[in-house]
Amino acid sequence: MRIFHPRFGPAGGACGLALALVGAAVLAACGGSRGPLLAEGTASVTASGSPVPAVDVSGIPPDVGSSDEAQITAAGSTFAAPLYTRWFIDYRARVAAGVRSNYQAIGSGGGIQNIIRKTIDFGATDAPMTDREVAKAPGIQHIPTAIGPVVVTYNINGISQPLKLDGPTLAGIYLGKIAKWSDPAIVAQNAGARLPDADIIVVHRSDGSGTSYTFTDYLSKVSADWAEGVGKSKNPQWPKGIGGQGNDGVTQYVRQNANSIGYVELIFADKNNLPKAQLKNASGEYITPTTQSASLAAQGVTLPPDYRVSIVNSRTSGAYPISTFTWILLYREQSDASKGKALVDILWWAIHDGQRTSQELDYAALPADVVRAVEQTLATQITYDGRPLLRAGR
Repeated sequence: MRIFHPRFGPAGGACGLALALVGAAVLAACGGSRGPLLAEGTASVTASGSPVPAVDVSGIPPDVGSSDEAQITAAGSTFAAPLYTRWFIDYRARVAAGVRSNYQAIGSGGGIQNIIRKTIDFGATDAPMTDREVAKAPGIQHIPTAIGPVVVTYNINGISQPLKLDGPTLAGIYLGKIAKWSDPAIVAQNAGARLPDADIIVVHRSDGSGTSYTFTDYLSKVSADWAEGVGKSKNPQWPKGIGGQGNDGVTQYVRQNANSIGYVELIFADKNNLPKAQLKNASGEYITPTTQSASLAAQGVTLPPDYRVSIVNSRTSGAYPISTFTWILLYREQSDASKGKALVDILWWAIHDGQRTSQELDYAALPADVVRAVEQTLATQITYDGRPLLRAGR
């Protein structure tokens, strides 16, 4: 199967790189020019919740890492792979030519396992690590980098208007309790639509996936049957359906099978011209997945010190209900000074100038309050030999 990269095209594109989202190693790096947001009155905290005095970050420019030289290896999320690929390319071209990043898009589960084993410099995940996983990686820190919606897509002949679904109906489809498109629960929400009396083909991810975690986290919040029977997981025991490897695999199965339904990230739905269902949110509104509606899901969220927080099924008006942060995982105490400095400098650039790229690639940028919090985490919590790696005037 030839993989279509939604940003760079079939197996190639920008900067002469041959890219693939599943199992592809990408060499690159990134850069920018906008000053950081000030963290006035913002205090950071340690992993234990102890307050750390806020530091003045106004003197740290986005290109603080311009003199860095390092080879950084990373792996994980396919959901975030297009964004990180672009960031690394831009960073190397605009800020630090001496920094190279080898990123393998192997899924969130793989990213978590590899950072636990310390075989990579950072992991990437769309599912926060579980308490059990965190216990295996003392000193791990989650850093939110963007927000993305998980799109419910489908292949139904003759449907000219967006399919509307509420949470219990979607859960019923994936549980196998709603087996035909002509089921009254679907028909009642789609007045005027010519829904076929055909079996629903359910498609899901076959790999350990943060996208699956977000999807099942949502289903667990809107359906007691799902919460009690399947629950939320990166790799759940699916009651029915066929599995595709990565977002690309789910995309291909939905496109090739009439009367199918699946879930993918927004960039795959848009670049492959897949229809997007409108989902009923907690405020009772049917919402189309967009970067704007995903960003609304993060409004008013209380951020814990490690940023492990769910934003699905938000009660904010206009919020798309299956939205998630995507995170980079790194150790607070770095074992290599050069790599640690390069990594924290890339992250500093990413939460500032890198956010400009997010909406181009169908991700929502981090809200200003989240950026301010992450500034403090990067400036106080990521260290080498106990000293913060990110400092003004270096």
